[in-house]
Amino acid sequence: MDADVVVVGAGPTGLMLAIELRLAGVRPLVLERHPHRRDTPKAGGLGGQILELLRYRGLLERFQVACPGPVPAPRFPFGGVHLDFTHLADPPMHALPLPQQLLERLLDERAAELGVEIRRGNEVTGVSQDDAAVTVDVRGPDGPYRVSARHLVGCDGARSRVRDRAGIPFPGVTYPEVNRLAQVTLPDTVTVLDNGDLDVPGFGTVHAGFTRTDRGLFGLGSSPGARSVSLYTIEDESVEYDDDVPMTLNELQDSVHRVLGAHLPLAGSTRLSRFTFKARQAERYRAGRIMVAGDAAHLFPATGVALNAGLLDAVNLAWKLAADVHGWAPPGLLDTYHAERHLAGARTMLHTRAQVALRRGHDAAAEALREVFSELLLDEQPLRRMGALVAGTDIRYPMPGSGLHPLAGTFAPDLTLHTDRGVTGVAELLHPARPVLLDLAGRPDLRETAREWERRVDVHTAKTDDRPADVLLIRPDAHIAWAAAVDEPAETAAPALREALSGWFGTP
Repeated sequence: MDADVVVVGAGPTGLMLAIELRLAGVRPLVLERHPHRRDTPKAGGLGGQILELLRYRGLLERFQVACPGPVPAPRFPFGGVHLDFTHLADPPMHALPLPQQLLERLLDERAAELGVEIRRGNEVTGVSQDDAAVTVDVRGPDGPYRVSARHLVGCDGARSRVRDRAGIPFPGVTYPEVNRLAQVTLPDTVTVLDNGDLDVPGFGTVHAGFTRTDRGLFGLGSSPGARSVSLYTIEDESVEYDDDVPMTLNELQDSVHRVLGAHLPLAGSTRLSRFTFKARQAERYRAGRIMVAGDAAHLFPATGVALNAGLLDAVNLAWKLAADVHGWAPPGLLDTYHAERHLAGARTMLHTRAQVALRRGHDAAAEALREVFSELLLDEQPLRRMGALVAGTDIRYPMPGSGLHPLAGTFAPDLTLHTDRGVTGVAELLHPARPVLLDLAGRPDLRETAREWERRVDVHTAKTDDRPADVLLIRPDAHIAWAAAVDEPAETAAPALREALSGWFGTP
């Protein structure tokens, strides 16, 4: 084999997958058709559950330091209205304004530190598989060649060649709307008012927030006195744009003029991006030894969610592929990738399609719907529920067995842990991306049960205030595979733990 796993695509999802595979002791080979990292602006930042996962890997601070601008207040667009968490002490949703070009550079650097091989300017032209391996035909700078691996993962975007070669259907719809998003600077002739509105010479006031006209939707995000603002337009168009051709400042100004009916002077820009909205999800994320992740697996009709979903796909899949490569994967482990991440994708598709319904209506009934929805968001409980849905923190993966602890299938909370070596947290235990058995109640009986898996599962003992369980079995992707209830007797806890260990981490 030329590699354990071939990863097609060196975007954020492919790079994250390669990093996770290396942490798990696997040899990935990343193939990218573009000869260099692209500078075309795409996603403008990270948000949701992936930020916690990056903290659990010890990477979040590194990304925060590299962030070029201040972290904005927790207020996020949702289908033409806003989810405003600014008055909550503990918002359910956070964002990091890290442009995709910078994110890819940081992931590229981390991959290089771990020794990941990335071949840029190498395009996949064909894929075949049998019971033992995947064969990949590649066109490189020096001509065609072939590589073989145990598995292949297509992280090659919306027009995924890997997905097509694997025969995986990609049903869904494309909406007839073009979205333009930009961070721009304003000339001195435009006045930013104290409430964030703009005073435009010859036109009047342009209001902050969303302005709906019969020609589309205009969005303005600004801070009092700041000369840098966010602009957003949506128009129905039949034009087919090439994603590799960047948007210009003139194109944005023309769009603003069409939608708003005003000429808005602009002095310059730090980000210009254009995209269309699609609602598509692969029927299956696995076809034999071939998997898909990120945009190759799902496209969502709203901003701010694709990177979160794609990077979480990668983290969910990597340790399972590594288990298969190392020979200890229990039966059906790779199938749980589809079961879990397709479920997560469906949840994301649910709220992004709801956003389509909210933003595309132009009649009085649609205005009433937006008004009622906005009123609901004034109450804390529905606001938190929507925040968890958008962040992806409400996901509970289905776990085998009966009588499961309420924490089973959820993302492990970052408990404060008191150990013989001092105070730490669950996040620090997950830095190596290995499974963890965390004993919070001094249960030598359950630690002894796990002793046979000691080469695969790290065992830690600690105390915490108001422990939620006696013992937590945490997967490398930070989801809880099993938990022992407080004071659960050994006669029920020990066999259940053994079943969970075998089910997720193979025969000891």
